[in-house]
Formats: sequence, structure tokens, C-alpha cells
Amino acid sequence: MSKIEVNAIEPQCGTTLTLGASGDTVTLGSGASQSGFGRTGTVDWDTTPKTATFTAVSGDGFFCNTTSSAFTCNLPAGSAGAIVSLADYAGTWQTNNLTVSPNGSEKIGGVNVDVVLNTEGQSVTFVYVDSTQGWVNVQDSTSNERGNAFIQATGGTITEVGDFKVHTFTGPGTFTVNSTAVCAPENVLEYILVAGGGGGGGDDQSTGGGGGGAGGFRFASPTLAPATYPAKPLAAPAAITAAIQDYPVSVGGGGAGAPGCHSNGPGTAGVNSTVFSLTSAGGGGGATSGGGSGPIAVGGNGGSGGGAQYYNAPGKGSGNTPSVSPAQGNDGGVSVNPSNKYGSGGGGGALAAGVSTTACSPGGNGGAGGGFPNAFGTSGQSSSPFYYFSGGGGGGVWSNIPAPSYPSTAGGSGGLGGGGSAGAMAGPDTPSPGNAGTDNTGGGGGGATGGNPARSTGGNGGSGIVIIRYKFQ
Repeated sequence: MSKIEVNAIEPQCGTTLTLGASGDTVTLGSGASQSGFGRTGTVDWDTTPKTATFTAVSGDGFFCNTTSSAFTCNLPAGSAGAIVSLADYAGTWQTNNLTVSPNGSEKIGGVNVDVVLNTEGQSVTFVYVDSTQGWVNVQDSTSNERGNAFIQATGGTITEVGDFKVHTFTGPGTFTVNSTAVCAPENVLEYILVAGGGGGGGDDQSTGGGGGGAGGFRFASPTLAPATYPAKPLAAPAAITAAIQDYPVSVGGGGAGAPGCHSNGPGTAGVNSTVFSLTSAGGGGGATSGGGSGPIAVGGNGGSGGGAQYYNAPGKGSGNTPSVSPAQGNDGGVSVNPSNKYGSGGGGGALAAGVSTTACSPGGNGGAGGGFPNAFGTSGQSSSPFYYFSGGGGGGVWSNIPAPSYPSTAGGSGGLGGGGSAGAMAGPDTPSPGNAGTDNTGGGGGGATGGNPARSTGGNGGSGIVIIRYKFQ
């Protein structure tokens, strides 16, 4: 290897000096530095991520990892042409930001203040220009081109429960998957899909109305713990695999309670809820009495069936209509016709049929709904330690004999899961309207309690709900 030792090299003629030939590499010796060439707007990247406050070095770029906490990058003393670049190492600046602080009285963009970087995946480049503007940001990228470890999505009200994000819809909307996970097992969408509950039956003169059926109840959650919880027997075997697309969501309203006249028929059915091309059917309305000489009174079919009214003992509504597997609901309760004490059947619920009545019994209770731990949030009817959906409405009652001769002159209770209770009977022949099912549970409305000659209406069904959850960390 030849060696030349000189203090200066100048061109023999003209003003251009060429080092090396085309394709050659000119290298400075290890530890040597250069001056006078200036930079071309690029930096040398330090590939050891910064995780705490540090002072940058001109000419270098730094990956800043704020996964654990926010911190500060202190800029070096400025000189014309000084350059520093910073990049979001883990895509966490939106959660824990990076503060960029100028040296002493120097400026960033003409102002002596700190700059906060809080955009996910952001990268910036600052060049020191002069004392007037100080450091100027000459490059700002907000792209975040990286493989996603988990689903990223929008829509509904978003909460976090442990390692899962929960999107709750109490009305129509769109669940949008913006990106999917690199690993297929992380692309699982779990859901609860609840339709609106059916309205409770009204009472004709001296009668009581059947309880409204709960809204159809469907769900899938293969990762849900604990090992057992009340709704688990109804779990679909597989959840939905996420794709990058919009998923329309509809949430069914509750059906109206029936007026107190047999010619008006049963309570109105609840409205269907849909998501992922799946449908939960609205609950069937509770039967309204046809009176001693009136038409046959039958509970409506639906996700769960409406309860029967005593003048038509077998007239319960059928649940799981249309049929799906696992079943989305159960039948309403049947009724009998004992002398002077008439109890109507309760509406069906997600887990159980409405309670049927027997001689001299109170109105039938609504069937129980399905319960979950708070892994899907805290919507639903709370009954520690679970949250319940799709309870049937309680069946109404009538008696013209005062207590204590017939102490069980009570209307049926609503099923756990937002079912409305039947109207309370204050005394013989005293009418009382049914109570509404709870909104966003799919609970059936309670049946009316009868009077003579006055009449009362059934309770409205509760609206449904759609809840989606997926792992995000």
C-alpha cells in the first residue's frame, strides 16, 4: 500500500479537485473526522433505541422507545447545518409522547419552546438554520409501515378490558377493521348479539297479560375465561375471523306493550339485531287476554317466545324462531284457568323458558338470560359477578279475591337479564301496567295486571345491543 504525507492538496489547474475514480469508495480513517464538506440532509442512525431522557448528537438519528414511559430528547447546541433525526421505535408516541427540547435560549421553528411528538409511527428531522429560526423541521412522516401484531379497528364506544378492546353498539353503526394482525390466531372477533325484547301482553277486563319474550341472544367467545359462566352453554363454536372491511351493525328496538283490549293482539315483537351477516331475532310479544268470550290469545314467536294468557292455556310463543344452533332463546310459559285467580305465563329467556302457571299461582316469572364476566364490559343487568342479557318479561295476574285468602296475587318477576316485571296488584280488581324491559339488554316487557272494569297495558321490551371484542396487546 502506497502512502502520501502532505499538508494540503490543490488542483494543478482550475478549481476542481477529484478524489478517486468513478465507482471508487473514499473512506476516512477510523476515528478521523471531516470539516468543510457539510451534510447532505441525512444522518447516521444509532440503532440502540433510547428509552429515557438523552441529549442528541448532531449528525445522528435516534430511535426513541416510549413503550414504558414518556421522556425528552435534548437537542445539542445549534450550529448552521447541524442535523438530528428522531423516529418512533415501537409506535407508542400516541400513548407516551416524546418531548424535544432546545438547548438553552435556542429556538425550534422560531420559538424558544419544547415540541411534543405524539403521533403513532412519526419520524422527524430537524436542521439548525440560524439564530432567528433555530431548528427547523425539514421532514415529518406520519406513516407507520409495520406489520401489526394485533387488529386495529374503529366503531361504537371503545373500552379496554385487560388485553382486549371492547366495541359496544347501542344503536346502528359500523365496525371497521383498518388492519389485521400478522399472526392469524390474533385475528379473532368475539361478539354478543342481542335483539330487542318483545312487548308484554295487555289485560282485558279481569285478566292479566303474558310476559314478553326476550330478544334473541347469540354469542361467540372462545378465549373467554373463567371456565364456566352462565351463558357458556349457548356459545357458538367459532368466532369471526377479521378482514379489512366495514361491518354494518344494527341494533333492534324493543317491541311496544299491548294495550288493554283483546282485539289488539299480543305485545309487539322486538326488532332484529345484526352483525357479521348474523341475525338475532326480536322477542315475541306476550299474549293479551281474549276474555271469556273473546278470540284465542297466543304469545308471539321470536328469539324467545311470549308468555301465554290464561284463557288459552297452551298459547305460548315459541322461542328460537327462526331456528339457529346453539338456540337463541326459549319458549314462553303456558297457563291454566283456576277459579278466581288467573296467572299468565312468563316470557322466555336466553337460558330458560318462561315459568308456567298453575292453579292459584302468581304470574309466571320470565326466563333467565345469559350472564358474562366483565370481559365484554359492564353492559347488561348486573348481578354479581356477572352481567346478564335477554331475560323474559314476567306474566301478569288477576284476582277478585283479596289477600290473605289468595296471598299469591303477585305478577311474575322479570327474568335476570333485563326482563320487566308484571304490574303489581294493589288489591282485588286493581289494574297495573307491566314494567318495561331494560334497554340494551333485550329484556322482554312485563305483562299487565288486570282489573275490573279498568284495563292496563303491557310493558315495552328493552332494546338490544351488539358488543365486539378482540385482543389488542
